[in-house]
Amino acid sequence: MAKIIIVDDSRILRKILNATLTEAGHEIVGEAGNGEEVLKLLEGCVPDLITLDITMPVMDGLTALKLIKDKYPSIKVVMVSAAGQKNKVMEALKAGASDFLQKPFEPEDVKRVVYKLV
Repeated sequence: MAKIIIVDDSRILRKILNATLTEAGHEIVGEAGNGEEVLKLLEGCVPDLITLDITMPVMDGLTALKLIKDKYPSIKVVMVSAAGQKNKVMEALKAGASDFLQKPFEPEDVKRVVYKLV
């Protein structure tokens, strides 16, 4: 299965995604709370897929996405957005995101999107 990094400023959401993806047979190779942290993680580990929250402190998901896709174009990125962020989701898809999940989501939604990409 896929090697995945989870990026979200919410520890609870990271825990939910970790449990859901681990249960589906994927390996979580890292977690980060913002865009800067994931860029540091990528220096030592290149995953198959990253789940990336759009709204985070320090460095938001859109900025991180652009930097990730510039340096690691083969990594699939699934953006995670709150309701009402349609414009940001569209911008992320244009910048290279593979798909998106809208909060709140069900575990089956996460599994379906990741399965489709890896």
